[in-house]
Formats: sequence, C-alpha cells, structure tokens
Amino acid sequence: MQPPNLPQELRSVQVLLRFGLRMAILLVFAAFGTIGFGRSLVALLWMAAVLSAVIGAMRYEPPCDTVLNHWDEATAYMAVCCLVSGFNHTAQF
Repeated sequence: MQPPNLPQELRSVQVLLRFGLRMAILLVFAAFGTIGFGRSLVALLWMAAVLSAVIGAMRYEPPCDTVLNHWDEATAYMAVCCLVSGFNHTAQF
C-alpha cells in the first residue's frame, strides 16, 4: 500500500528538476550575453522569477503549500538574483 503523499512528493521532485534545468538554461544564455555574464544572469533570473510568480498566480497555487510549487521557484530565483547582484556590485569596486 502506497502512502497518500506520494503524488505530492513527486510534484516537489518535479519542481526541483524544473528549477535545475531552467537554471542551466539561464546560465548558458547568460554566458552569451553581450552586457556581461553577471548582468545578463541577473536580468534573466529576474524574468524567471516574474514568470514563475505569474504562472503560480494563474494556477491558483497557494504561496505557502506543503509541497513545492511555482511560488517557491520564484522565491529561489529571487534569492539567487540577489546573491548574483550582490557579487556584481562588490566586483565593480
């Protein structure tokens, strides 16, 4: 007999895999950016965060759910965006 949380756990794994794949794609696109890797990555992460938030709102996903969803993904993109932005700012001086 399978536990009742199995589909939810699989959904969280899917979100983690989707996040990893999108991060890899964003890193590749930022590497070819004409304004520099750091600035390109910040812009792409910002757009990915907004896109994830819009998708989460369109699907009526609760922001504080027991499983990972688009809102958590948007939060992770913003956290990485702030981290990269901080490194870009300190590297300029």
